[in-house]
Amino acid sequence: MAHDHNVNPNAPLEYQSEAGRLNITGFWTFLGAEIALFSTLFASYFALQSRVGDGPTSIEMFEAGLVMIMTMLLLTSSFTCGLAIHEMRANNVKGVIGWMIITLILGAGFIGYELYEFVHYVHEGVTLGTSAHWSMFFILLGTHGLHVSIGIGWIILLLIQLARRGLTPKTASKVFISSLYWHFLDVVWIFIFTCVYLMGMVN
Repeated sequence: MAHDHNVNPNAPLEYQSEAGRLNITGFWTFLGAEIALFSTLFASYFALQSRVGDGPTSIEMFEAGLVMIMTMLLLTSSFTCGLAIHEMRANNVKGVIGWMIITLILGAGFIGYELYEFVHYVHEGVTLGTSAHWSMFFILLGTHGLHVSIGIGWIILLLIQLARRGLTPKTASKVFISSLYWHFLDVVWIFIFTCVYLMGMVN
């Protein structure tokens, strides 16, 4: 595959095509919009945090053990995603696929526990309609969970491409972009863990 003449051949593979560089730059712009979305959701949650009405408070509902399991799953998945990029730098396609599969398994585990948490709350009588506080809780966490689910589907499609085409500047840029997305969701979760769960357990 021909590389652009103005590209440093020592540059990472994902930057060795103009399309790859443009896609990565464009994705940073997309992440800016995502930051704005989650910032709005967090602001709405904080504004309505104390409005529990007749419903239970966070401290009555949150389970520290469950939250810690979810957090460890997602933090570990971010680490394994980073290892996949490390293998990509070494041009090891099997290493990339292997670590990405582990990332997907951890991500799926996170979604499974989140669904379990939501179902548990509903069984306890806490739903979107319980209070303004719980409406924003479900909307904020549901939006994040949806993003993680989309990320899982996206990475599965990328792994199929990798298995068929191997590592090229094009596939490498896609894998790199998916890793940026995954790390972004991890950062959002750290804010959720701190601002929603930890603050909810002490207030």
